[in-house]
Amino acid sequence: MRRLALELALAAERTPQQFANFQRHIPVELILQALAETGAATIRRRRLPAQQVVWLIIGIAMMRDLSIVQVVDRLELALPGRKPVAPSAVAQARKRLGKAPLEWLFVTLADAWGHQSAREHAWRGLGVYGVDGSSLRVADSEENRRHFGGTDGHRGPSGYPLVRMVTLMVLRSHLLAAVQFGPYQTAENQYATELWPSVPPNSLVIVDKGFFGANILVPLTTNDRHFLIRAKRNTKWRVIEKLGRHDLIVEMDVSGYARSREETLERTWRARAIRYQRKGFRPSMLLTSLLDPVAYPADEIVALYHERWELELGYGEIKTDMLESRESIRSKSPERVEQELLGVFLAYNLIRLEMAQIAGQAGVPPTRISFVATLEMMTAEWFFMANMTAGAIPARLRSLEAKLARLLLPERRSERSYPRAVKIKMSNYDRKRPSPTRRRAK
Repeated sequence: MRRLALELALAAERTPQQFANFQRHIPVELILQALAETGAATIRRRRLPAQQVVWLIIGIAMMRDLSIVQVVDRLELALPGRKPVAPSAVAQARKRLGKAPLEWLFVTLADAWGHQSAREHAWRGLGVYGVDGSSLRVADSEENRRHFGGTDGHRGPSGYPLVRMVTLMVLRSHLLAAVQFGPYQTAENQYATELWPSVPPNSLVIVDKGFFGANILVPLTTNDRHFLIRAKRNTKWRVIEKLGRHDLIVEMDVSGYARSREETLERTWRARAIRYQRKGFRPSMLLTSLLDPVAYPADEIVALYHERWELELGYGEIKTDMLESRESIRSKSPERVEQELLGVFLAYNLIRLEMAQIAGQAGVPPTRISFVATLEMMTAEWFFMANMTAGAIPARLRSLEAKLARLLLPERRSERSYPRAVKIKMSNYDRKRPSPTRRRAK
């Protein structure tokens, strides 16, 4: 054990200077703790130590234009040697690391960063979160297709295997507080209920109407935790009390299916129903567990519900801006897919945390900072610092912060509206699946 502790201390000293900016948020001691807690620490000296591979996984999430080996070279992740690190050595290093240290780091940091941010940007004492699902394409290997699956419609199976994910996002800073992901066949509702233990007391979770159900929402409402959801058109209830013209306390029956999924449910459950209509749209009805009309005014709840769209913007930042709308992520085996995705979520939170701090210094909401410009600038600085002396790092970091402070977006114009429309029609051609090439007869 003493030898292992000594090796971990030496590893901390060998950490390159280019991580100086990121270590303000992820100190090397925390990475070493993650390796020790998950059994990934090693006393053997390697060209690619485990703590460097952690940075590699974060790096490949931010540098989609480079191959994995190029990321190793550009960031000087490998310890000095006579020859460049071989691609096979990088693959072996990723396999040795596994996903457990990345998962430990993400859960630990997301819990701390996300909930702190939610408290800082609370609404009437409640942290504001959003929960919704999405999917990501992964490399089309037999292993990935068997493990993750995908869609299978009348036109055949999806072109790529799909990972289904559901996130708990702090809506006012876009920080991820928790994520559940896995095979596509697992329903979003199941992933969502697995997120409820991560929701802290004194919080409000805004969810899509697809998550409507007593077995999903009622278990959330403990320890002053609340939900806000749009009601479905066929939702039936009985009016118990009128709080205002379009503000009601209603009672709903719990379906047999919901009770079979959650045996502790009563036969009925109550919620507050708020009817409203936005100009140019049909009337809508919101359901919430915020029953007190004085503590939680109806007009504020209506305005708050539409912050749910911040989660969709966050997914766009991950899929379109970070992953550059590529056909799929790189990894071809399920464990490495999970490792890579955890790196993506860690990298996203790192960028978002930096943006939140810059926004705080500028006195504006975190959503007023440009994600694309911040990603590009932080990646460029990472490259520059890889070739700088230690003495020049602090000045470079101060310069970076000064530049980020200028990346303010204009205030959003709430009076503008964009009704949904199909702008690009899907192709009518049948999907073409790979097939073995046949040699032509001579």
